[in-house]
Amino acid sequence: MYIKLIQPKMRKRPMDTDIKLHMAPPLGLLTIASLLRHEHKVVLENENIQPINYEDKPEIVGISVTVDTLPKAIAIAKRFREKGSIVVAGGIHITTATELIPDNCFDALSVGAAEGTWPHIIEDYQQGCLKYIYRCEKKLTGSDIISPAYDFVKKNEYLYCNVVHTSRGCPFRCDFCYNSTKEHQYINREISDVIADIQMTGSKHIMFIDDNFAGNPQWTREFLEAIKPLRLKWNAAVSINAAYDSELLDLMKASGCQSLFIGFESINPHSIQDVHKLQNHTDNYEKAIREIHKRGIMINASFVFGLDGDTRETFRTTLDWIVRNKIETVTSHILTPYPGTALYDRMKQEGRIVSDDLSLYNTAHVVYRPLNMSAEELYAGYIRIYKDIYSLKNIFRRLPDCKEQWASYLLFNLMYRKYGKFTDGLCKLITYERIGWLAEKWVRYIS
Repeated sequence: MYIKLIQPKMRKRPMDTDIKLHMAPPLGLLTIASLLRHEHKVVLENENIQPINYEDKPEIVGISVTVDTLPKAIAIAKRFREKGSIVVAGGIHITTATELIPDNCFDALSVGAAEGTWPHIIEDYQQGCLKYIYRCEKKLTGSDIISPAYDFVKKNEYLYCNVVHTSRGCPFRCDFCYNSTKEHQYINREISDVIADIQMTGSKHIMFIDDNFAGNPQWTREFLEAIKPLRLKWNAAVSINAAYDSELLDLMKASGCQSLFIGFESINPHSIQDVHKLQNHTDNYEKAIREIHKRGIMINASFVFGLDGDTRETFRTTLDWIVRNKIETVTSHILTPYPGTALYDRMKQEGRIVSDDLSLYNTAHVVYRPLNMSAEELYAGYIRIYKDIYSLKNIFRRLPDCKEQWASYLLFNLMYRKYGKFTDGLCKLITYERIGWLAEKWVRYIS
């Protein structure tokens, strides 16, 4: 049987270049490919990389859907269904907002982990009894998680192919996050399987792309001990409570941690409380930063603007705080009430949702009515703080105290953020893979 897996093209934010589209391969679809490849012909097409081929006729088309790509996924499904293909939609938005997916757009929905749905989808299709909704009813264990089909990746098309996941989901249930819904399980993989994936990438520089790399600190400790002999350099996303665990931070540093992505979200305690981000305590933020920096680890801080406690002054106070604490990199977002989350349900009930155009739900548009500023003020502040953070003046004001970090810091701040269009042009000239390789070599040489 011929199965085509499709990643619809994402909508770039104002600060993004095409580097964002070429950052890393889609591990979710590569996992499905790994599940099915031994018995079926499987093709993967990432529309961020190349146009979709509509000339062939696969028996099944699988589409990975985020909230902002749902309109595009529906259009893709329509074209293939007109040719007689069966279209299965899955991915994080389908799992989070199953009941809100418009009728008659897809032939089947895959809800939850692919390991618990796709084998049943294939079996039922072959027997002529395909259902509309397939849920991962089983509580998966780490040994159930399938390694992605890394050999499917065309390395010249991506900046980083050295991406690995050690877990699925997150143990916390913040109101604005996809993981706030019951369908999302939190699972740690088998350590031996993760190490096999690391070795499969063929790189000593690894990006762990979990929602929360340290969601189970005991597992994380065991894993870090296991990878110490590999002499890796790695980056990961963690919740801030990991920074209050000195032993864990020491292990991170000893095993090669270079930077941590942390969802600070806001420095306003009222804003944090409103979305039930219980693990964040704003009065401890600066202590956490000192502990991380003390170990020579950089921070990529995520902030969400437009929370109910935010005002026009929030942008200035946040910028001053970022510069004062020398936060190395910042990812900023406009609060976005994803359908299916607790935040969406609350705002819908309050009549504050002002747009149902899901293509705008990419954290770069104001799709709801803020409480303490206008939508125009929120958007203008979001654009302004990005420009201010990555101004030359503030890039050098935030220069890390640890000189070993300067190469990585300047590479990201200048070549990816400040002058990203120039870097993207180089990538298109000599391939994204080579630019990623050169960046790694340069950082290693300078450090």
